[in-house]
Amino acid sequence: MVVAGPLLETKLHVPRRRRGLVARPRLVDRVSRGEMPPLVLVSAPAGFGKTTLLTEWLAAARTDGTLVAWLSLDQRDDDPTTFWTYLVSAVRTAVPDVGAQALALLQSPQSATDAVLATLLNELQSVPDELVLVLDDYHVIEAGDVHDGVGFLLDHLPPQIHLVIATRVDPPLPLARLRARGELVEVRAADLRFAPDEAETYLGDVMGLTLTAGEVAALEGRTEGWIAALQLAALSMQGRNDVASFIAGFAGDDRFVVDYLVEEVLQRQPERVRSFLLQTSVLSRLTGPLCDAVTGQDGGKAMLEALERGNLFLVPLDDRRRWYRYHHLFGEVLRARLLDEDPDRVRALNVRASNWYEREGDRSAAIDHALAAEDFERAAELVERAMPAMSQVRQEATLRRWFEALPDELFGVRPVLAVGYVGALMSTGDVRGVEPRLRDAERWVDPTTSSREPPGDMVVVDHDAFRRLPTEITMYRAGLALVAGDVAGTLTHAQRALDLAGPDDHLGRGAAESLIGLAHWRTGNLEAAQHWYSDGMATLGRAGRRSDEVGGAITLADLCVAQGRLREAMSYYGRGLQIATGDPAVVLRGAADMHVGMAELFRERNDLDAARRHLSISSELGDSAGLPKNRYRWRVTMARLHQLDRDPAGALDLLAEAERVYNTDFSPDVQPIPAIRARLSLTQGRLAVARAWVREQGLTVDDELSYLREFQHVTLARVLLAEHSAERSEPSLLGARRLLERLLRAAEDGGRTGTVIEILVLQALAHRAGGDLPAARASLLSAMTLAEPEGYVRIFVDEGAPMAALLREMTQGSGAAYARSLLDALGTAADAARVDQGLVDPLSPRELDVLRLLGTHLDGPDIARQLFVSLNTVRTHTKNIYAKLGVNNRRSAVRRGEELDLMSARSDR
Repeated sequence: MVVAGPLLETKLHVPRRRRGLVARPRLVDRVSRGEMPPLVLVSAPAGFGKTTLLTEWLAAARTDGTLVAWLSLDQRDDDPTTFWTYLVSAVRTAVPDVGAQALALLQSPQSATDAVLATLLNELQSVPDELVLVLDDYHVIEAGDVHDGVGFLLDHLPPQIHLVIATRVDPPLPLARLRARGELVEVRAADLRFAPDEAETYLGDVMGLTLTAGEVAALEGRTEGWIAALQLAALSMQGRNDVASFIAGFAGDDRFVVDYLVEEVLQRQPERVRSFLLQTSVLSRLTGPLCDAVTGQDGGKAMLEALERGNLFLVPLDDRRRWYRYHHLFGEVLRARLLDEDPDRVRALNVRASNWYEREGDRSAAIDHALAAEDFERAAELVERAMPAMSQVRQEATLRRWFEALPDELFGVRPVLAVGYVGALMSTGDVRGVEPRLRDAERWVDPTTSSREPPGDMVVVDHDAFRRLPTEITMYRAGLALVAGDVAGTLTHAQRALDLAGPDDHLGRGAAESLIGLAHWRTGNLEAAQHWYSDGMATLGRAGRRSDEVGGAITLADLCVAQGRLREAMSYYGRGLQIATGDPAVVLRGAADMHVGMAELFRERNDLDAARRHLSISSELGDSAGLPKNRYRWRVTMARLHQLDRDPAGALDLLAEAERVYNTDFSPDVQPIPAIRARLSLTQGRLAVARAWVREQGLTVDDELSYLREFQHVTLARVLLAEHSAERSEPSLLGARRLLERLLRAAEDGGRTGTVIEILVLQALAHRAGGDLPAARASLLSAMTLAEPEGYVRIFVDEGAPMAALLREMTQGSGAAYARSLLDALGTAADAARVDQGLVDPLSPRELDVLRLLGTHLDGPDIARQLFVSLNTVRTHTKNIYAKLGVNNRRSAVRRGEELDLMSARSDR
């Protein structure tokens, strides 16, 4: 997406203060008082003067050296790529040296829109002066991805950068949290209403009306200080002799007041002006040539300048008086009046606007006006032409909005359009509407023909895309089958797509090979999965799909981990990170995921500092800079680290968040989060919770085994061993041993060495629990033989004291050095859990972390972010610390901690 031209100028220009409006120092003081917070929210219905207030305030702020960046939003900006492109461009109007890398990232076809955030934040750190970024009309934004990104931006803004949001409705941002921390200033409708003295000044001094105090009070009371209504009333009263009767003549709620007053204003305009207002009301932005094209008359530029001079609700959008817009409320009523008076004309006016925009090269605006005109055939043609470029820069959200506005019957005769709709749906993981669109396209495409030319009664604009349809349709069929769990169907369709794709169709071939690999993964055939998926990534690399290569590194690493090849998995993450960051100007989406994968591998190696470091880097890049998997995988890995820190509440919080944001991105769910939670419950001694999970899943030791449920069945074996340990239940032990034997055979047959190691560890513990030490040592030795070359540690250490007892039996003979190193790791973990604190009830490692941070300037929310836990979890830890230290406030806790030398105990370890 290239950002240039007059549209950019109008969207990013700070509106000038409109003529003839009352200065309102009380409101300017409200937003200027004290140190400016990260967010200023101006939230009120239409017509309350939000934009006017901001232009007045920022005009004053600029004289003090504050930089101002302004973005005026409209419905077309409800797309992540479009939104962030314009936001970065707005920043660059104020600070030209900032945002180049972020903009390049957005405009790269290999990058995701949201990955700009991390780069932008890094660049904003260098801004030397105060910068205010205004998002005007934010209520038009509905995309959850955009709201998430703005929330992330707010959480990480440098202290000299401030965000101002003007909106009709409160945005779905963490306002309560910001309010509680004093990081939010709010201006509401009640604040914006004209006070009686302001109304008197406006009506008398600005509008030139001679009114009695009673008449002013009556007007102010009827409109309740609503600025738009007062302005319309003033325009209507100019030149009247019957002002008193006019004031008495309107009443009702806001909507009726405005309708009535607009009618009064329109009736008092010359017919030429009235006609111009109604005809141009279909435009979201106005410029002279566009108005001439829509009205069929000359003089549009002069008319706009005259309307501005007359203060007739026209907002200038640039200093050169080229672009304007109507006040939103005024424009809405004008459009309603036009529909009421001449509904048939609306279509023709929008068609003219669409034609003008197409000639000017603004295809997006041309499509929007074609849709508004219900000229669906032309809109469909424009959309089909726009699809390649829109897909290239990942603007599927905008494409989907256009597709959804088109009648269903159009897709029945436009197969390229239908398949484009399928791509937009599947790119967001929504397969509900895919089947009808695929059937629409399949009616016209016969993959056995050689010409692949469209039949005469079919509509095709992009003939190259039509020739690729057989391969593309078959590919989407394979994807649908994979989502449905139909492995055979996936393999059939993907192989057919390979047969259809030409030798130079690297994109089609790479996608087909990758789907075949994913299908084999679902069956547990990891060797075949690795072979096909690796080939697919290499083929996509030849197609220049670098971002796909980065994402593919996760799957290839997962397959290596399942096969017990941790070192190779690490190399895949390293290679993916190298691709993602190879161009400093364009950090690809997925870099954050590479750090998460590395963190999990470092955790298994027991290098917990490195694991935390990589998770921290990933967090700094942000959720939106990663692939869909990153949001839940980060939380799962962090939960495991919290468990090691003896912070079960924080671990459970993170797993709950992980489940909420879960997305497999077409990969099989081989480690379900509920099963991970059940395992966590066992380590916390909450056997009843784990048992409840077993009942919910309907698991038994005699189940038919499958790879997709292998993790759950291994978890079941852990539950049975915990039952035996807690209750000396022999049936539980026998059941665990029988289940583990079956699982071991299946995992060995499938080459799933990672699972084999875990099963052998559990077998060793089961044999020890049954008193068969030779068998326990044999199983443990087998596990160690497989694990040592790959650097496994936590898979043994996490088993605690029972494993320590077994490892002591292994310190002589084969594997002795490895056993001793594992014992050292077990001893370090045990020492970490029991620092000599001189307390009857010692602080846990996580409570020591909280105590150390209580001794800093950080407040509760900051501590929560530092430790990656919820604020409630921090409060719980703080309450426990106070109780154990015998204090009742933060200062006393810190002093007591220093007396006991606890403040450095955690960090020293």
